[in-house]
Amino acid sequence: MVSFLLRRTGVMLLTALCLTFIVFFLTNLEPNLEKLTKSEGNMRMTDVQVQSWLEKNGYRQPLFKRYGEWLGVAPGWTRTDEDGKVTGRCIKRATTAEEAPKFCGIMQGDWGFSLVFKNPVFGIIKEKLALTGKLMLCVLIVMVPAALIIGVIAGMREGSKTDRVLSTFSILTTSTPEYVSGVIFIIVFASKFGGLRWFKGTAATAMDGITFENFTLPVMALALYGVGYIARMTRASMAEVMTEQYIRTARLKGLSFPAIILKHALRNALIAPFTVIVLQIPYLLTGVVIIETLFNYKGFGWTLVAAVGNNDIELLLACSVVAVFVVLLTQLISDIGYVFLNPRIRVS
Repeated sequence: MVSFLLRRTGVMLLTALCLTFIVFFLTNLEPNLEKLTKSEGNMRMTDVQVQSWLEKNGYRQPLFKRYGEWLGVAPGWTRTDEDGKVTGRCIKRATTAEEAPKFCGIMQGDWGFSLVFKNPVFGIIKEKLALTGKLMLCVLIVMVPAALIIGVIAGMREGSKTDRVLSTFSILTTSTPEYVSGVIFIIVFASKFGGLRWFKGTAATAMDGITFENFTLPVMALALYGVGYIARMTRASMAEVMTEQYIRTARLKGLSFPAIILKHALRNALIAPFTVIVLQIPYLLTGVVIIETLFNYKGFGWTLVAAVGNNDIELLLACSVVAVFVVLLTQLISDIGYVFLNPRIRVS
């Protein structure tokens, strides 16, 4: 197991480096750098002034060196102007040049400064992830039990009318994107009927305090797709387990149907859905981009959209690091959990 974890960790680090470098390369293309220059200076800057600003701020260094500076594995650039004043990447973060550290990247906790929010990026990411974490937790609490109940009931009664109804419901929810279900929920449930309105079409107030009124619709819109997907996987796994020989043996021994389901079938049927459930976390992280924007809930997804729309390179890079880390970590947890749930699998 230790060697397996070491190998997977190494692969994760290599994958993270490759993905973050691709994002770093794309965000530092010439049009983006020109937009950044004019947003920092003014929109009437000439091409010569743009090139001069990029040169003075270290954007004309080799790409790999700048990537190393951003990671914090290469020393930050420094420059001495005609007046003898020393400037540099790390000096911007210090009071004087003597106090400035040599390395100042994400590995040192320096994630840059947001041009949109006018605050350090690390603090912004921490705050927004906390908000999104609340949304994702509520979604999982609703989505997982509902999906498992639907999948188990459908799998127990394979081919029956109940199975067909639940399977149809699962297919419909899986084929409905979040932005469609979100808009439908707002139109249907956030409109006044008879002077009453049970839900709000915005979740802006949920950032200060979660209530049934302001948080139900975004949670349901996010959970709807996952419910159908997990339920279908659970149903297929449960239907397969119910045909196994040990289930027939348990029936011949005279065990009650609930005992067969709870003691023998359920644990084995949940092995495959476990992987799907864990991998729903990266999906939720991407799904919140749509839902948070639609319901004006200013969490991680809303912040990512704001960073892209305003060409906030430092914030966009930080969001990409978080997204890559969450995806890779959940995949590792999924693999480890699958090994423990299924004793037939051994890690060599």
